[in-house]
Amino acid sequence: MDESEVTLDRMRTFVRVAERGSLSAVARDMRIGQSSVTRHLNELERAVGVALLSRTTRRVTLTEEGHRYYLQAVQILRLVAEASDEARRAGAASSGLVRLSCTAALGVRHIGRLIHRFQDRHPEIEVDLGLTDERIDLVREGVDLAIRLGTLGDSRLKLRSLGRSRRILVASPGYLDRRGRPQTPADLERHEGIRMFNIAGSERLTLEGPDGTTRVVPFGGRLRVDHGLAAREAYRAGRGLGPAHLWLVDDLLTDGQLERILPDHALPSVPLSLLIAPERARIARIRLMVEFLAQEVASIPGIERER
Repeated sequence: MDESEVTLDRMRTFVRVAERGSLSAVARDMRIGQSSVTRHLNELERAVGVALLSRTTRRVTLTEEGHRYYLQAVQILRLVAEASDEARRAGAASSGLVRLSCTAALGVRHIGRLIHRFQDRHPEIEVDLGLTDERIDLVREGVDLAIRLGTLGDSRLKLRSLGRSRRILVASPGYLDRRGRPQTPADLERHEGIRMFNIAGSERLTLEGPDGTTRVVPFGGRLRVDHGLAAREAYRAGRGLGPAHLWLVDDLLTDGQLERILPDHALPSVPLSLLIAPERARIARIRLMVEFLAQEVASIPGIERER
């Protein structure tokens, strides 16, 4: 093996390709030509003297030797990043790129403005904010942090609770004038509901009354959507009633475009979590973002800290 040819640039390219499974995707991420990605991989394989990747027309996968090399390369690059970060912290403000993924509607309504505030405090830090409701693989996609709503399964990622998101029932005044204002949970069955068809259990509503009793009622309607912003617009347009995170509709409630329904009944709140790629958790700029979000997300309407 010619160790002089095993450069960090070639190793980084290899790790990104191993995680993304696509040369073209890595070329876009790194803002270089695909031919440069191919050259880095060929030079690295020539230097180590073994094939690290198996290439087909559809996908790039790791060989057995490539998998072992990938695990060691990730650790090497992590140590290099931490060493560089410590050196920067000793003499200058933190800098570099943070890749953050966020649930789409929450990102549009609130997280975007928090990122503006974060960058005002740390002008040397770049942020890539990706908005998606898909449960992406942070390591494969090269993402440092992800803000997610809902219960999360077992994961090798680090998890930090940001609190719980309060939900309420809402509808527009125009809709309620036409169809009447529900006085009990049973009244909801006679109304037009706006449902999220990509959320399990959305065909029923669980409500806790003022006396602590729980009532489950069927919930249906002619319009089903898969995005919180689409539900928000449907409520505002008077197409029906339904549950909404308070942060999604707080401004519409304030200016009277929506009304709260059955205010003495509570819907179950939803966990809000921050996922952290473990190999990135010790880097200073990532820690800065984690601590900032843990503090500032509590300012979002309806986000309540865990007790």
